[in-house]
Amino acid sequence: MATQSILEWTLVAECPVPSDVNELLVPGEVAVAAYKTFRDSAIFTNKRLIVRDAQGLTGKKVEIYSLPYSSINMWSTENAGRFLDFNAEVELWTRAGHIKVKLQKGVDIRKFDALIANALLKD
Repeated sequence: MATQSILEWTLVAECPVPSDVNELLVPGEVAVAAYKTFRDSAIFTNKRLIVRDAQGLTGKKVEIYSLPYSSINMWSTENAGRFLDFNAEVELWTRAGHIKVKLQKGVDIRKFDALIANALLKD
């Protein structure tokens, strides 16, 4: 049985961690890396992945997705090909469902893979 992606995000480029993300963090949680999406950002912390999604014409309505690393069961990464294949892809299988993350050209898939591995596999 094939699983449908319940969420899909495209990360455009690595960026500085937005300063206002600190209000979302719990004690002991620190932001590790951030990526720009088309309208907002995705932030890796030492505990979870936070995706901020601005909505509407003005972008004033913001939806926050929070994915604790403990809910990720498995992941796969696929680097971009050489000819007419510009996006790398990451797939996450979680307790909540299947999530697909596309990485545009210039985003280091192996660094992204290491972020997930360090979050999930460290002691």
